[in-house]
Amino acid sequence: MSRPLKIMLVAAEASGDALGAGLAHALKARLGPEVVFVGVGGSKMAEAGVDSPFDITDLSVLGWLEGLKAYGVVRRRVADTAALAVAEQPDAVVLIDSWGFTIRVAKAIRAILPDVPLIKYVGPQVWASRPGRARTLAGSVDHLLALYAFDAPWFEREGLATTVVGSQALHVDMSGADAAAFRASRGIAADAPLLLVLPGSRPSEVRLMTPVYEAAVARLKQADPTLEVAVVAAGTVADDVTARVAAWPFRAQVVSEADKYSAMKAATVALATSGTVSTELALAGAPMVISYRFQPLSYAIMKPFFTGKYATLFNHAAGEEIAPELIQNDATPGKLAEAVGGLLADPEARTHQAARQTAALDLMGREGRDPSEIAADAVLRVIVEGRNGAAQAG
Repeated sequence: MSRPLKIMLVAAEASGDALGAGLAHALKARLGPEVVFVGVGGSKMAEAGVDSPFDITDLSVLGWLEGLKAYGVVRRRVADTAALAVAEQPDAVVLIDSWGFTIRVAKAIRAILPDVPLIKYVGPQVWASRPGRARTLAGSVDHLLALYAFDAPWFEREGLATTVVGSQALHVDMSGADAAAFRASRGIAADAPLLLVLPGSRPSEVRLMTPVYEAAVARLKQADPTLEVAVVAAGTVADDVTARVAAWPFRAQVVSEADKYSAMKAATVALATSGTVSTELALAGAPMVISYRFQPLSYAIMKPFFTGKYATLFNHAAGEEIAPELIQNDATPGKLAEAVGGLLADPEARTHQAARQTAALDLMGREGRDPSEIAADAVLRVIVEGRNGAAQAG
């Protein structure tokens, strides 16, 4: 009797954890008991059957300086992950997002298990910075599961077989989101202006962005004391965000992951740290201002490598700045307050921006199949093709 298919899933931060869980569920739906999982991930992957040998929290880093500080931890975890692959002998390894960590894991596993298919789920955003990473990835893995059609040519030019699966963020189920119920449960009047602040899901993002947002919101509150404020606390940084917001000198309600989509639907305007959340906000119909800051030294090192015009995916897809982006030196309390205040004061501008955001989502492939299902099909296809190739070689 043949053993079940064994697939190793590796994720190092919250976004990858969610993708890994979705892929595991899709594979389980197809194969039932004929597939088992090993690997590295967070709480969502654990619920899907992936028992991680270590906590991935310390691996959620962004920026050159932050990466240098975490180098020792990353190096140890790469070795631990490669050792897990050797012990488990999986039929395929899927490396999810988190470029700095997963590319090292790919190289480590390739060196000791050269015949195991390596699949990268989410490629680096080479259209925005460091296009040379496309060649690096092509030399390190066998297949790429890309999120967007505009990703694929960069990697296919380097000879890397690529399947466009779409972004899970474009398929978020918001049918249960209830704006009116959210406002009622929080004591927010139906016609009151509500600013939703989303400081990010990485510890470094929260540390850098929350003080800036506090100062910006203070200006907005001074201009309009009736402004209601809610702050989303992502699960990975919930305690940190909650503690910081509790110290703000004005009232701001903390929103958990469970209520996030209802809050997005209820928001008059959102102020968000750049990331996947911008796509979710657009799906919810919330006009937004996008911001981001790096550590100054990291930014100075990284800036020459930025080649893209926009940080926000739907801005990139549309080829224009639909949602205002205030990055690094432009991410000041004054400029953020001015941009957000302009939207709060102009209902027509809000309606127009929300409509343009929705149109840009269509350019990103909003109407496609569920990405987890496409990804599952691709993973199984890579495994079968690998086995057929090995049989012919033999």
